[in-house]
Amino acid sequence: MSAAKSEIKRVTTHILQEMKERGEKISMLTSYDFSMAKIIDAAGVDVLLVGDSASNVMAGHETTLPITLDQMIYHATGVVRAANRALIVVDIPFGSYQGSSSEALRSAIRIMKESGAHAVKMEGGIEIRESVIRVLSAGVPVMGHLGLTPQSIYKFGTYTVRAREEDEAKKLMEDAKLLEELGCFSVVLEKIPSQLAKKVAENLKIPVIGIGAGSHVDGQVLVMHDMLGINKDFNPRFLRRYADLHGTITHAVKNYIDDIKKARFPNEHESY
Repeated sequence: MSAAKSEIKRVTTHILQEMKERGEKISMLTSYDFSMAKIIDAAGVDVLLVGDSASNVMAGHETTLPITLDQMIYHATGVVRAANRALIVVDIPFGSYQGSSSEALRSAIRIMKESGAHAVKMEGGIEIRESVIRVLSAGVPVMGHLGLTPQSIYKFGTYTVRAREEDEAKKLMEDAKLLEELGCFSVVLEKIPSQLAKKVAENLKIPVIGIGAGSHVDGQVLVMHDMLGINKDFNPRFLRRYADLHGTITHAVKNYIDDIKKARFPNEHESY
């Protein structure tokens, strides 16, 4: 191991807990491949999520449901090879843990052994209680996910904000507390009212990460392709684009094509 690499301190679940306790916000982004993960990790992001959103942004599916466990492991292996600092969390995909706690355990173990990731993420509350217990019992760290849970999109029938009504808000709070009690190291809250997210973050000792959940949580996560402006078709209220890579890439490719057509590439210095 090089001296430079050995000086890098890996983010762990314990470090995330310390960050919450001292009020330091946690940064989290999705990542699906070696090259982009290497850039994002070197920039200093705290958590890399190998999200099942790869189903949308990498494969072009309408929902996250089609992606398989094998495909998630494939994406995760590249991210693991690239990242020297960030904690790497991998989504257990739809259909790989809901059937039984035994299935959940097999899926989680495969992800950890075959990809080298550090934790898994699972959507749901009391409905997946036994699966969470079983995975945690094997020593696999689990991040929860409540609110808008994309794997249940056909049940919801819409991507609208969740937990606006009192009953659903009450259940979300109960589920968040349950996940903490079971031993989850963190919970993601997606697309819920800001004040509810604030209440959850204040009532939980573990870090609460938001996406479309306001600013009063312990950290934020966005899909890399959305944040970098690669994907131009997704425009939710919670998204802030920090770049326009769609425009940058389009401009570069057009210049490349033009140089080829006009015999400007390769030039003498670019030839052997």
